[in-house]
Amino acid sequence: MDKLIDDLIKLAFAEDIGDGDHTTLCCIPDTAMGKSQLIIKEDGVLAGVEMARRIFHDFDPELKMTVFIQDGAEVKKGDIAFVVEGKTQSLLQTERLMLNVMQRMSGIATTTRKYAKALEGTKTHVLDTRKTTPGMRMIEKDAVRIGGGMNHRIGLFDMILLKDNHVDFAGGIEQAITRAQNYLKEKGKNLKIEIEVRNFDELEQTLKVGGIDRIMLDNFNIENTKEAVRRINGRFEVESSGGITFDTLRDYAECGVDFISVGALTHSVKSLDMSFKAC
Repeated sequence: MDKLIDDLIKLAFAEDIGDGDHTTLCCIPDTAMGKSQLIIKEDGVLAGVEMARRIFHDFDPELKMTVFIQDGAEVKKGDIAFVVEGKTQSLLQTERLMLNVMQRMSGIATTTRKYAKALEGTKTHVLDTRKTTPGMRMIEKDAVRIGGGMNHRIGLFDMILLKDNHVDFAGGIEQAITRAQNYLKEKGKNLKIEIEVRNFDELEQTLKVGGIDRIMLDNFNIENTKEAVRRINGRFEVESSGGITFDTLRDYAECGVDFISVGALTHSVKSLDMSFKAC
C-alpha cells in the first residue's frame, strides 16, 4: 500500500508543478531559506500529519519538520500543528499538495469522530465504504481510522461482499453464497464473506444457507432491523446500511447491529480549514 501513496504523491507533484513552479523560480533565489507553520483555522480533528511528513521528505529530504500536534488530536482555531524549515522554494512548492491532503483528511477525521462519539455506549462501530476519491482511497480510509471509525474493506480484493447486483446476476442468494464459498476453496484464499439482503425473504435464505461471516441489512427501517437482529441471533455479524442519517444513527445502533456503514464519511465531507504561512 505504501507504493500507492508514493505513486499518488508523484502524480500530484507532476500535476501541480509540471515543468516548473515558475512563480516561485522567478522571484525566490535557490539559496533562500525559510520557515512556515501550519495554522488551524477551524475546530476539528487533525489528520494527515504523517502524510505531510512524507510529502515534504519526498520533495526535499532536507526539509525539517517540527510537530506540535499529532494525528487524531482535537484542534481549535489558532492552533499551530507544526513548523517546517528549509529551502524557501521547497516550502512554496509543497504547500498546496500538503494542504489539499491535510484539509481533506482532517475533514474526514472530524466527521468520523462525530459519528463515533454518537455511538459511544453501544457495541456498534461506524464503517466507511468504497465511496472515495479515486487515487486517494488509502489516505481517506486512514483518516477514518484516525477519526475513530473502522475500515469496511480497502477494495474489491480483501473481502467478498455479495451485493444486490451480484445476487441478481448469480440467480439468487443460495447460488451467490455457494459460488463464493467454492471460489475461495479453489483459489486457496481466506477472505470473509458478507452478503447484502433486501428483505426478510432474502434474510431467511441466507440463514438457511449459512457459511458467511456478515449480513448487511440494506435499507431496513428501525423496526425491521430489530426483528432481523433477533432472527440472526448472534450467528453472524450484522451491518446496517442505506438511508441512515446522523440523526437516526443511534437508533440503528440500539437495535443491536455490530456495524453501520456511512458513505458520507468520505464522499461528501467538508475539508477542515487551515493555512501554511511564513513565520
